[in-house]
Amino acid sequence: MGISRSRPKRLSRRDFLKVGGTGLAGAALLGAAGCGGGEQSGGATELYFTAPEDTTGTTSKLISQFNEMNKGKYKVIFQKGNSDTGQRLDKLRTQFQAGGENIDIILGDIIWTAELAESGWISDLSNRFPQSQQQAYLPGSVEAIIYNGKPYGMPWYTDTGLLYYRKDLLQNSGYKGPPKTWDELKQMTTKVIADSDTRFGFLFQGARYEGGVCDGCEFIWSHGGNVLDPSDPTKVVIDSPQAIAGLETERSMITDRIAPEAVTVYKEDESAGVFLNGDGVFLRNWPYVYALVGDPAESKLKPEQVGVSELPSADGKPGNGTVGDQPLYISTSSKYPDAAWKFIEFLSAPEQQRFRALEGSFLPTRSDLYDDREIQDSVPVVALAKEALQHTRPRPVSPYYSDMSLEMAEQFNASLSGDTPPEEAARTLKAALENIIEQGKEASS
Repeated sequence: MGISRSRPKRLSRRDFLKVGGTGLAGAALLGAAGCGGGEQSGGATELYFTAPEDTTGTTSKLISQFNEMNKGKYKVIFQKGNSDTGQRLDKLRTQFQAGGENIDIILGDIIWTAELAESGWISDLSNRFPQSQQQAYLPGSVEAIIYNGKPYGMPWYTDTGLLYYRKDLLQNSGYKGPPKTWDELKQMTTKVIADSDTRFGFLFQGARYEGGVCDGCEFIWSHGGNVLDPSDPTKVVIDSPQAIAGLETERSMITDRIAPEAVTVYKEDESAGVFLNGDGVFLRNWPYVYALVGDPAESKLKPEQVGVSELPSADGKPGNGTVGDQPLYISTSSKYPDAAWKFIEFLSAPEQQRFRALEGSFLPTRSDLYDDREIQDSVPVVALAKEALQHTRPRPVSPYYSDMSLEMAEQFNASLSGDTPPEEAARTLKAALENIIEQGKEASS
């Protein structure tokens, strides 16, 4: 995750999302530490649960339900705060360095997993969440909580990059469905723009920030490349021919006049705004945008005009959207890890994930819930995102990700903007990432 996106303030999250998808919910700044984490309260073991503020109310309801079911035995105390991921991670670091008091369960950001695990701040869940149980979850959601071959989190809800397209315009130009390859997307764009008064072809997030990192990674993955070697995260492979080809394709969207030059500064809201105004053929964005299509105050488009599919690729195989999960972690400083796990088991059970989907429109991480008819009817984007969620990929899994992200954001944007040729950007990035890894090793040795 690691991306903040604004939404219309006049709608509650539940009302806003009920017609469509879920945004990439931000992580929260830790609330002020309470007193006596793990103390006994009326005979009950107190567990501190650090999580984002939840405007749907579903989290609070589930906590109350768990506390009532375990009255006199466990009492979960909900600590909530704001949505700034960076600030929350900084606060976590400070608290853990001071001993980690009052931290039992953390609803975290998927890009934190490696750093928290490497630092010894979250528990290895191998004995609690074995492969036999992992198979019930979305593959990308599981991959994203694995570090050094071990699971360190429990997937709770998810998100991914999707391709939105003007179904009506494609049909008018003789196309039966969305593009499977980037070349097809370019060909379709050229013809649709010639056949209509649409101004732009492909809109995406290319600004120098975390969202630009997600989009850059998706172009790289769709060409068979990667940033780090998945089997050896200390090996940087961003300079491979496949990775460079991905950056070249991203840049070609501008040079071939498929995307406007403004994508170099576009974030989620800017790119979605142009598309929803009827000025784009294709849009890469998160599931939350589907809800806006049905809101006349936000969109000139109607739901029947818009289709949603997986991202394209170089060879026509399903593209890989960035996984944007919010997993549950157990703090190694918790005095009651078994009790913490009982709470995590409760939250992640099918009944509770189903409740969160229906009442809060959160995309579940359990695969079988995507076949639930009531969920499909209540949250339409669930059915639309089902296939795409089978092919999601995590951003580079490294304990040094926060530093790596800054370098990727800079070089991806330089390549897209034309300030630096893609091959040179890849070489520069490789050197920077290798330096970060080397410094990290020296600091931990």
